[in-house]
Amino acid sequence: MGDLPIEASGLVRRFGDFVAVDRVDLAVRSGEVFGFLGPNGAGKSTTVRMLTTLLTPTEGTARVAGYDVVREASKVRRAIGVALQDAAIDPLMTGNELLRLQAALQGIPRSAAARRGAELLERVGLTAAGDKRVGAYSGGMRRRLDLALALLHEPRVLFLDEPTTGLDPSSRLNLWEEVRYLNSELGTTVLLTTQYLEEADQLAERIAIIDGGRIVREGRSGDLKAEVGSPTLRIELADGDGVAAQAEAALAPFGEARPCEAGFVAVGLSGGAARMAEVVRALDEVGVTVAGMELHNPTLDDVFADATGRRLEGAAEDTGPDEAGPGTMGSDGSDGRGSGAGAGPGGDGAGPGAGVGGSAAAVSAGRRRGRR
Repeated sequence: MGDLPIEASGLVRRFGDFVAVDRVDLAVRSGEVFGFLGPNGAGKSTTVRMLTTLLTPTEGTARVAGYDVVREASKVRRAIGVALQDAAIDPLMTGNELLRLQAALQGIPRSAAARRGAELLERVGLTAAGDKRVGAYSGGMRRRLDLALALLHEPRVLFLDEPTTGLDPSSRLNLWEEVRYLNSELGTTVLLTTQYLEEADQLAERIAIIDGGRIVREGRSGDLKAEVGSPTLRIELADGDGVAAQAEAALAPFGEARPCEAGFVAVGLSGGAARMAEVVRALDEVGVTVAGMELHNPTLDDVFADATGRRLEGAAEDTGPDEAGPGTMGSDGSDGRGSGAGAGPGGDGAGPGAGVGGSAAAVSAGRRRGRR
Protein backbone atom coordinates (compact mmCIF):
# COMPACT_ATOMS: atom_id res chain seq x y z
CA MET A 1 0.00 0.00 0.00
CA GLY A 2 1.14 3.54 -0.73
CA ASP A 3 1.01 6.78 1.24
CA LEU A 4 -2.69 7.63 0.90
CA PRO A 5 -5.06 8.98 3.60
CA ILE A 6 -7.45 6.06 3.07
CA GLU A 7 -6.58 2.80 1.35
CA ALA A 8 -8.02 -0.68 1.52
CA SER A 9 -7.23 -3.94 -0.23
CA GLY A 10 -9.53 -6.96 -0.38
CA LEU A 11 -11.62 -5.76 2.56
CA VAL A 12 -14.20 -8.33 3.70
CA ARG A 13 -16.68 -8.34 6.56
CA ARG A 14 -18.93 -11.28 7.35
CA PHE A 15 -21.76 -11.57 9.86
CA GLY A 16 -22.12 -15.34 10.18
CA ASP A 17 -22.88 -16.56 6.66
CA PHE A 18 -23.84 -13.08 5.43
CA VAL A 19 -21.12 -11.21 3.51
CA ALA A 20 -21.75 -7.51 4.10
CA VAL A 21 -18.55 -6.29 2.42
CA ASP A 22 -16.98 -8.40 -0.32
CA ARG A 23 -13.36 -7.63 -1.30
CA VAL A 24 -13.54 -3.86 -1.42
CA ASP A 25 -10.51 -1.93 -2.68
CA LEU A 26 -10.24 1.81 -2.00
CA ALA A 27 -7.63 4.48 -2.68
CA VAL A 28 -8.66 7.96 -1.50
CA ARG A 29 -6.27 10.77 -2.36
CA SER A 30 -5.12 13.50 -0.03
CA GLY A 31 -7.43 16.51 0.07
CA GLU A 32 -10.32 15.04 -1.92
CA VAL A 33 -13.96 14.39 -1.14
CA PHE A 34 -14.64 10.77 -2.02
CA GLY A 35 -18.26 9.67 -2.37
CA PHE A 36 -19.40 6.18 -1.42
CA LEU A 37 -22.81 5.80 -3.08
CA GLY A 38 -25.29 2.95 -2.71
CA PRO A 39 -28.68 1.90 -1.34
CA ASN A 40 -29.35 0.91 2.25
CA GLY A 41 -27.74 -2.42 3.02
CA ALA A 42 -25.13 -2.12 0.25
CA GLY A 43 -22.17 -2.23 2.65
CA LYS A 44 -21.35 1.48 2.97
CA SER A 45 -21.62 1.83 6.73
CA THR A 46 -19.97 -1.53 7.41
CA THR A 47 -16.99 -0.43 5.32
CA VAL A 48 -16.76 2.87 7.20
CA ARG A 49 -16.92 1.08 10.56
CA MET A 50 -13.96 -1.07 9.55
CA LEU A 51 -11.98 1.95 8.35
CA THR A 52 -12.71 3.76 11.63
CA THR A 53 -11.74 0.74 13.80
CA LEU A 54 -15.29 0.10 15.05
CA LEU A 55 -15.40 -3.28 13.30
CA THR A 56 -12.56 -5.71 12.69
CA PRO A 57 -12.21 -6.85 9.05
CA THR A 58 -12.82 -10.54 8.45
CA GLU A 59 -10.25 -10.45 5.65
CA GLY A 60 -8.13 -7.87 3.87
CA THR A 61 -6.12 -4.87 5.01
CA ALA A 62 -6.76 -1.16 5.38
CA ARG A 63 -4.70 1.86 6.34
CA VAL A 64 -6.08 5.26 7.37
CA ALA A 65 -3.85 8.32 7.87
CA GLY A 66 -0.90 5.98 7.33
CA TYR A 67 -1.84 3.52 10.10
CA ASP A 68 -3.12 -0.04 9.97
CA VAL A 69 -6.72 -0.12 11.20
CA VAL A 70 -6.17 -3.35 13.16
CA ARG A 71 -2.58 -3.18 14.46
CA GLU A 72 -2.52 0.60 15.00
CA ALA A 73 -6.14 1.32 15.85
CA SER A 74 -5.39 3.90 18.55
CA LYS A 75 -3.23 5.93 16.14
CA VAL A 76 -5.99 5.82 13.54
CA ARG A 77 -8.45 7.24 16.07
CA ARG A 78 -6.17 10.15 16.93
CA ALA A 79 -5.94 11.13 13.27
CA ILE A 80 -9.58 10.90 12.18
CA GLY A 81 -12.93 12.52 12.78
CA VAL A 82 -16.12 10.50 12.51
CA ALA A 83 -19.79 11.44 12.25
CA LEU A 84 -21.77 8.24 11.90
CA GLN A 85 -25.32 7.77 10.68
CA ASP A 86 -26.88 7.45 14.15
CA ALA A 87 -25.29 10.13 16.29
CA ALA A 88 -25.04 8.97 19.93
CA ILE A 89 -25.38 12.44 21.42
CA ASP A 90 -26.44 12.71 25.07
CA PRO A 91 -29.71 14.70 25.10
CA LEU A 92 -29.19 15.83 28.72
CA MET A 93 -25.92 17.63 28.01
CA THR A 94 -25.47 20.99 26.32
CA GLY A 95 -23.49 21.54 23.16
CA ASN A 96 -20.71 23.26 25.10
CA GLU A 97 -20.56 20.44 27.67
CA LEU A 98 -20.21 17.86 24.93
CA LEU A 99 -17.42 19.82 23.28
CA ARG A 100 -15.56 20.05 26.61
CA LEU A 101 -16.01 16.31 27.16
CA GLN A 102 -14.73 15.53 23.68
CA ALA A 103 -11.74 17.81 24.24
CA ALA A 104 -10.89 15.99 27.47
CA LEU A 105 -11.06 12.63 25.71
CA GLN A 106 -8.74 13.92 23.02
CA GLY A 107 -6.28 15.43 25.51
CA ILE A 108 -6.79 18.99 24.29
CA PRO A 109 -5.79 21.68 26.88
CA ARG A 110 -8.74 23.51 28.43
CA SER A 111 -7.89 26.96 27.02
CA ALA A 112 -7.38 25.62 23.49
CA ALA A 113 -10.55 23.56 23.78
CA ALA A 114 -12.63 26.60 24.75
CA ARG A 115 -11.31 28.60 21.82
CA ARG A 116 -11.69 25.76 19.35
CA GLY A 117 -15.19 24.88 20.60
CA ALA A 118 -16.39 28.46 20.19
CA GLU A 119 -14.97 28.60 16.66
CA LEU A 120 -16.68 25.38 15.66
CA LEU A 121 -20.07 26.34 17.11
CA GLU A 122 -19.91 29.58 15.17
CA ARG A 123 -18.92 27.76 11.98
CA VAL A 124 -21.85 25.33 12.19
CA GLY A 125 -24.29 28.03 13.26
CA LEU A 126 -24.89 26.84 16.83
CA THR A 127 -23.36 29.61 18.95
CA ALA A 128 -26.74 30.70 20.32
CA ALA A 129 -27.64 27.09 21.15
CA GLY A 130 -24.34 26.19 22.82
CA ASP A 131 -25.76 26.29 26.35
CA LYS A 132 -29.02 24.52 25.50
CA ARG A 133 -29.55 20.82 26.15
CA VAL A 134 -29.16 18.75 23.02
CA GLY A 135 -32.56 17.16 23.63
CA ALA A 136 -34.07 20.47 22.50
CA TYR A 137 -32.10 20.51 19.24
CA SER A 138 -33.68 19.77 15.86
CA GLY A 139 -32.35 16.92 13.74
CA GLY A 140 -30.31 19.33 11.64
CA MET A 141 -28.81 20.97 14.72
CA ARG A 142 -27.78 17.57 16.11
CA ARG A 143 -26.07 16.66 12.86
CA ARG A 144 -24.18 19.95 12.86
CA LEU A 145 -23.14 19.48 16.48
CA ASP A 146 -21.94 15.95 15.69
CA LEU A 147 -19.84 17.41 12.88
CA ALA A 148 -18.35 19.98 15.26
CA LEU A 149 -17.47 17.20 17.73
CA ALA A 150 -15.78 15.24 14.96
CA LEU A 151 -13.68 18.29 13.99
CA LEU A 152 -12.63 19.42 17.45
CA HIS A 153 -9.17 17.83 17.33
CA GLU A 154 -8.55 19.00 13.72
CA PRO A 155 -8.48 15.55 12.09
CA ARG A 156 -6.55 14.89 8.90
CA VAL A 157 -9.27 12.56 7.63
CA LEU A 158 -13.03 12.95 8.14
CA PHE A 159 -15.63 10.18 7.75
CA LEU A 160 -19.25 11.27 7.21
CA ASP A 161 -21.70 8.37 7.15
CA GLU A 162 -25.06 9.39 5.63
CA PRO A 163 -24.66 12.91 7.10
CA THR A 164 -27.90 14.37 5.71
CA THR A 165 -30.31 11.44 6.08
CA GLY A 166 -33.57 12.76 7.54
CA LEU A 167 -32.62 16.43 7.23
CA ASP A 168 -34.85 19.06 5.66
CA PRO A 169 -33.60 20.66 2.40
CA SER A 170 -32.28 23.79 4.11
CA SER A 171 -30.29 21.84 6.71
CA ARG A 172 -28.95 19.59 3.98
CA LEU A 173 -27.67 22.54 1.96
CA ASN A 174 -26.04 24.06 5.05
CA LEU A 175 -24.19 20.84 5.77
CA TRP A 176 -23.06 20.61 2.15
CA GLU A 177 -21.56 24.09 2.43
CA GLU A 178 -19.70 23.07 5.57
CA VAL A 179 -18.22 20.01 3.85
CA ARG A 180 -17.10 22.17 0.93
CA TYR A 181 -15.46 24.63 3.34
CA LEU A 182 -13.61 21.88 5.21
CA ASN A 183 -12.28 20.47 1.99
CA SER A 184 -11.47 23.63 0.02
CA GLU A 185 -10.26 25.89 2.84
CA LEU A 186 -8.71 23.42 5.28
CA GLY A 187 -7.70 20.63 2.91
CA THR A 188 -9.46 17.94 4.94
CA THR A 189 -9.75 14.57 3.22
CA VAL A 190 -13.40 13.47 3.39
CA LEU A 191 -15.01 10.08 2.79
CA LEU A 192 -18.76 10.61 2.46
CA THR A 193 -21.29 7.78 2.30
CA THR A 194 -24.70 8.57 0.87
CA GLN A 195 -27.72 7.12 -0.88
CA TYR A 196 -28.59 10.50 -2.38
CA LEU A 197 -27.55 10.94 -6.01
CA GLU A 198 -27.51 14.73 -5.88
CA GLU A 199 -25.34 14.72 -2.75
CA ALA A 200 -22.69 12.57 -4.39
CA ASP A 201 -22.86 14.68 -7.55
CA GLN A 202 -22.55 17.96 -5.65
CA LEU A 203 -19.77 17.10 -3.23
CA ALA A 204 -17.60 14.25 -4.44
CA GLU A 205 -14.66 14.52 -6.82
CA ARG A 206 -14.68 10.76 -7.30
CA ILE A 207 -17.40 8.24 -6.55
CA ALA A 208 -17.46 4.53 -5.82
CA ILE A 209 -20.84 2.85 -6.30
CA ILE A 210 -21.35 -0.14 -4.00
CA ASP A 211 -24.05 -2.79 -4.23
CA GLY A 212 -24.29 -6.12 -2.47
CA GLY A 213 -21.02 -5.43 -0.69
CA ARG A 214 -19.04 -4.97 -3.92
CA ILE A 215 -17.87 -1.86 -5.73
CA VAL A 216 -19.52 -1.99 -9.16
CA ARG A 217 -18.34 1.35 -10.59
CA GLU A 218 -15.70 3.91 -9.62
CA GLY A 219 -14.53 7.19 -11.12
CA ARG A 220 -15.40 10.83 -11.61
CA SER A 221 -19.09 11.56 -11.88
CA GLY A 222 -18.85 12.99 -15.39
CA ASP A 223 -16.80 10.06 -16.65
CA LEU A 224 -19.20 7.52 -15.14
CA LYS A 225 -22.17 9.22 -16.80
CA ALA A 226 -20.37 9.42 -20.14
CA GLU A 227 -19.84 5.65 -20.06
CA VAL A 228 -23.62 5.11 -20.00
CA GLY A 229 -23.91 6.70 -23.43
CA SER A 230 -27.27 7.75 -24.86
CA PRO A 231 -29.84 9.77 -22.90
CA THR A 232 -32.65 7.79 -21.28
CA LEU A 233 -36.21 8.11 -22.58
CA ARG A 234 -38.67 7.16 -19.84
CA ILE A 235 -42.22 6.51 -20.99
CA GLU A 236 -45.31 6.21 -18.81
CA LEU A 237 -47.80 3.74 -20.23
CA ALA A 238 -51.47 4.74 -20.09
CA ASP A 239 -52.50 1.08 -19.80
CA GLY A 240 -49.77 0.12 -17.33
CA ASP A 241 -47.78 -3.11 -17.40
CA GLY A 242 -50.37 -4.87 -19.54
CA VAL A 243 -48.81 -3.39 -22.68
CA ALA A 244 -45.20 -3.32 -21.50
CA ALA A 245 -44.13 -6.23 -23.70
CA GLN A 246 -45.54 -4.59 -26.86
CA ALA A 247 -43.94 -1.29 -25.92
CA GLU A 248 -40.52 -2.84 -25.32
CA ALA A 249 -40.66 -4.66 -28.65
CA ALA A 250 -41.55 -1.41 -30.47
CA LEU A 251 -38.72 0.43 -28.74
CA ALA A 252 -36.04 -2.18 -29.46
CA PRO A 253 -34.86 -0.52 -32.72
CA PHE A 254 -34.27 2.79 -30.91
CA GLY A 255 -31.71 1.58 -28.36
CA GLU A 256 -31.08 -0.72 -25.43
CA ALA A 257 -33.78 -1.22 -22.79
CA ARG A 258 -33.05 0.32 -19.39
CA PRO A 259 -34.43 -0.52 -15.94
CA CYS A 260 -37.48 1.39 -14.74
CA GLU A 261 -40.36 1.07 -12.31
CA ALA A 262 -43.70 -0.64 -12.90
CA GLY A 263 -46.01 1.11 -15.39
CA PHE A 264 -43.09 2.57 -17.34
CA VAL A 265 -40.64 1.50 -20.02
CA ALA A 266 -37.27 3.08 -20.69
CA VAL A 267 -34.76 3.01 -23.50
CA GLY A 268 -31.33 4.49 -24.18
CA LEU A 269 -32.47 6.68 -27.06
CA SER A 270 -29.86 6.79 -29.80
CA GLY A 271 -30.21 10.18 -31.49
CA GLY A 272 -31.79 11.86 -28.46
CA ALA A 273 -34.69 14.34 -28.64
CA ALA A 274 -34.79 14.34 -32.44
CA ARG A 275 -36.28 10.82 -32.41
CA MET A 276 -39.01 11.28 -29.79
CA ALA A 277 -41.79 11.86 -32.36
CA GLU A 278 -40.63 8.70 -34.15
CA VAL A 279 -40.91 6.78 -30.88
CA VAL A 280 -44.50 7.96 -30.34
CA ARG A 281 -45.46 6.84 -33.86
CA ALA A 282 -43.88 3.43 -33.34
CA LEU A 283 -45.81 2.92 -30.10
CA ASP A 284 -49.04 4.10 -31.68
CA GLU A 285 -48.64 1.56 -34.49
CA VAL A 286 -48.68 -1.31 -31.97
CA GLY A 287 -51.62 0.14 -30.01
CA VAL A 288 -49.67 1.49 -27.03
CA THR A 289 -50.97 4.79 -25.61
CA VAL A 290 -48.38 7.08 -24.03
CA ALA A 291 -49.37 8.90 -20.82
CA GLY A 292 -46.12 10.85 -20.55
CA MET A 293 -42.51 10.97 -21.73
CA GLU A 294 -39.31 12.24 -20.17
CA LEU A 295 -35.88 12.45 -21.76
CA HIS A 296 -32.84 13.10 -19.60
CA ASN A 297 -29.09 12.95 -19.99
CA PRO A 298 -27.29 10.16 -18.13
CA THR A 299 -27.37 10.50 -14.33
CA LEU A 300 -25.72 8.60 -11.51
CA ASP A 301 -28.96 6.64 -11.23
CA ASP A 302 -28.43 5.54 -14.84
CA VAL A 303 -24.88 4.55 -13.93
CA PHE A 304 -26.20 2.48 -11.01
CA ALA A 305 -28.87 0.91 -13.24
CA ASP A 306 -26.31 0.11 -15.91
CA ALA A 307 -24.12 -1.64 -13.33
CA THR A 308 -26.81 -3.47 -11.36
CA GLY A 309 -29.92 -3.73 -13.54
CA ARG A 310 -32.11 -1.69 -11.19
CA ARG A 311 -32.61 1.89 -10.04
CA LEU A 312 -31.06 3.36 -6.92
CA GLU A 313 -33.80 5.90 -6.24
CA GLY A 314 -36.62 4.40 -4.17
CA ALA A 315 -34.50 1.42 -3.15
CA ALA A 316 -36.08 -0.76 -0.48
CA GLU A 317 -35.15 -0.15 3.13
CA ASP A 318 -32.30 -2.22 4.45
CA THR A 319 -33.09 -5.49 6.18
CA GLY A 320 -29.54 -6.83 6.48
CA PRO A 321 -26.80 -6.33 9.03
CA ASP A 322 -25.14 -3.41 7.20
CA GLU A 323 -27.07 -0.61 8.86
CA ALA A 324 -27.08 -2.70 12.00
CA GLY A 325 -29.81 -2.32 14.55
CA PRO A 326 -29.64 -3.03 18.27
CA GLY A 327 -28.35 -6.50 18.99
CA THR A 328 -26.16 -6.80 15.88
CA MET A 329 -22.74 -7.18 17.43
CA GLY A 330 -19.35 -6.99 15.78
CA SER A 331 -16.63 -9.44 16.71
CA ASP A 332 -14.95 -6.66 18.67
CA GLY A 333 -18.05 -6.03 20.80
CA SER A 334 -19.33 -2.93 19.00
CA ASP A 335 -23.02 -2.68 18.30
CA GLY A 336 -22.56 -1.20 14.84
CA ARG A 337 -24.59 1.91 15.51
CA GLY A 338 -23.13 4.48 17.86
CA SER A 339 -21.30 7.57 16.67
CA GLY A 340 -17.89 7.73 18.22
CA ALA A 341 -18.86 5.01 20.65
CA GLY A 342 -15.93 4.11 22.89
CA ALA A 343 -13.00 5.39 24.94
CA GLY A 344 -10.83 8.29 23.91
CA PRO A 345 -7.99 7.93 21.47
CA GLY A 346 -5.88 5.83 23.80
CA GLY A 347 -7.45 2.36 23.79
CA ASP A 348 -7.39 -0.20 21.02
CA GLY A 349 -10.77 -1.73 21.81
CA ALA A 350 -13.69 -0.61 19.71
CA GLY A 351 -16.47 -1.44 22.07
CA PRO A 352 -19.10 0.91 23.47
CA GLY A 353 -17.51 3.97 25.02
CA ALA A 354 -14.41 4.17 22.81
CA GLY A 355 -14.52 7.35 20.80
CA VAL A 356 -12.83 7.65 17.43
CA GLY A 357 -12.84 11.39 17.18
CA GLY A 358 -16.60 11.60 16.80
CA SER A 359 -19.36 12.23 19.31
CA ALA A 360 -18.23 11.86 22.91
CA ALA A 361 -21.78 11.80 24.23
CA ALA A 362 -21.97 8.02 24.13
CA VAL A 363 -19.39 7.90 26.88
CA SER A 364 -21.52 9.96 29.24
CA ALA A 365 -24.62 7.93 28.42
CA GLY A 366 -22.71 4.71 29.04
CA ARG A 367 -21.53 5.91 32.43
CA ARG A 368 -25.09 6.73 33.49
CA ARG A 369 -26.32 3.30 32.37
CA GLY A 370 -23.50 1.69 34.37
CA ARG A 371 -24.58 3.41 37.60
CA ARG A 372 -28.18 2.18 37.40
